[in-house]
Amino acid sequence: MNLNLEFIILGIPALLFAISIHEFAHGYVAHRLGDPTPSAQGRLTLNPIAHLDPVGGLMLLLFRFGWAKPVQVNPLYFQDRRKGMMLVAIAGPLANITSAFVFYHLMRWVGPLFMPLPFFAALQMLLMVCVQLNIGLAAFNLLPFPPLDGSKILAGLLPPKMRYSYQSYAQYGPIILILLLVTGMFQRIMMPIYQVLLLVVSGFGV
Repeated sequence: MNLNLEFIILGIPALLFAISIHEFAHGYVAHRLGDPTPSAQGRLTLNPIAHLDPVGGLMLLLFRFGWAKPVQVNPLYFQDRRKGMMLVAIAGPLANITSAFVFYHLMRWVGPLFMPLPFFAALQMLLMVCVQLNIGLAAFNLLPFPPLDGSKILAGLLPPKMRYSYQSYAQYGPIILILLLVTGMFQRIMMPIYQVLLLVVSGFGV
């Protein structure tokens, strides 16, 4: 891991944006589906203070994977609870993937226009960090381990009997994540997802 002071400094605004857009997307979709909970808890905002989890944010900044403070939703407000939870879950990673796409193409096409300016290198690095952190946050949350978004997406795709069995093991999700981190298996599982998302974001040009 190659970190320097400039990278960390530029990573802070990139980090705050990535977690804010992720959690805002969750809350906004839930709100549109009729759930007043995110609005009542002040989560329909891009203000990072409302979404920041200090430990998860530090992990994302240093290791390219992490988490924010989860948006609470009440599926009882959804007309179709299964579909509603899937849409809310996928909204966060999709917001990060879309953001990474925008930042990548800004870095590739707009960034060179500022090449003569003294802050060009810093701008390019900022855009690169935005791409990395948004992809990292999306890739981590797409893992199918509770309580991550990927587990809710997978649960929605399973038939009822399998979904019930899968959700009954939700309490063990955090333990599984810790074991994967300790054993070093986490990177092996997450990196293929990261690489696929990077290919998508770059238009398969990486």
